Amino acid sequence: MVSTTAHIKLGILDKYGSLGPYTATFVVRNEKSGKEYLLVKQLEKGQTGIDVLFPTEPSDPDYFKADTGEAAKALPGRYTWECRVGGKKAVGGHFVFPEVGNDVTVLGKR
Repeated sequence: MVSTTAHIKLGILDKYGSLGPYTATFVVRNEKSGKEYLLVKQLEKGQTGIDVLFPTEPSDPDYFKADTGEAAKALPGRYTWECRVGGKKAVGGHFVFPEVGNDVTVLGKR
């Protein structure tokens, strides 16, 4: 058996720790379909930043999901993302999600 899964790491950091506890809302948009997926993370006192992986497994307690509850899928293509703090865009960017595949060689007994 073999599996290959690609993930994109997104993050935010309050470099000087001036915000105190805050809520980081990550929004990822698939440019082809227009679907948006959100993941909300609460940062506690003393925690200045956080990294998240896109997409996340829907079995995780917190996962990227659309308004409908649909979990984000690892579909190849171009995406834009942003992280909102206090309802305002704090950081953002774009990425191209890769296409992945597997090759299997069957080994027999001699």
